Amino acid sequence: MTFNAPSGPFQALAPVTLSITPGKFVSLIGPSGCGKSTLFNIIAGLLQPTGGKVFIDGADATGTIGRVGYMLQKDLLLPWRTVLDNVILGMEIQGVRLREARERAHPLIRRYGLGGFEHHYPAALSGGMRQRAALLRTLLFDTDVILLDEPFGALDAQTKLYMQEWLLGLWADFGKTVVFVTHDVEEAIYLSDEMHVMATRPGRVVETIAVPISRPRRRHATLNPDFIAIKERCLELLAIDHNASLGEAA
Repeated sequence: MTFNAPSGPFQALAPVTLSITPGKFVSLIGPSGCGKSTLFNIIAGLLQPTGGKVFIDGADATGTIGRVGYMLQKDLLLPWRTVLDNVILGMEIQGVRLREARERAHPLIRRYGLGGFEHHYPAALSGGMRQRAALLRTLLFDTDVILLDEPFGALDAQTKLYMQEWLLGLWADFGKTVVFVTHDVEEAIYLSDEMHVMATRPGRVVETIAVPISRPRRRHATLNPDFIAIKERCLELLAIDHNASLGEAA
């Protein structure tokens, strides 16, 4: 992916090949500026790549919006809509009648920790509750692929741990393919079936690492020898890229 800049063409992404098995939880990790968000915008159809194609379920989805659910770090809840009416927004956009959308959303709101807050407005919610509402909205958009761009990055450490557990339960129930961006190596390992480590200048995938830790996972998984080995390898790859970037800057 190349952008035109005042100084000339700028290559944000080198050729990237990702093949993701349906129903898997996959993470992208890497330093700021390595092209994770650019890659997400291409997959979501918001950016037209200067080369290459995006295929979803075997069909060419390049430049096509609406084929994936996409959630950013900011929850982007509409402040004038209640929790219930925020959660059903994607269904409304798809043409689902308001009454039907609310009927479908009600049991999920109760099941996934927002019961009793259906008619509250976002300003009355904690950060974790806002993220839950935003994630439910994304899932109810009813696409096979969900893109989550650092959804827990702004949360405090305790809430973040709780939300990771909550997300794994949600993913297990819905069976979606999840592609997750994070700067947190431990978070990526804990959540994922597979990780793609990215580097900068230009952005590219330098290594793909499978996570051979059985599910369901608990916090003691962080003491698993495989977990520790994967973390060390990821940190090594990130340090190599950081040192290379410092060398270029010098």
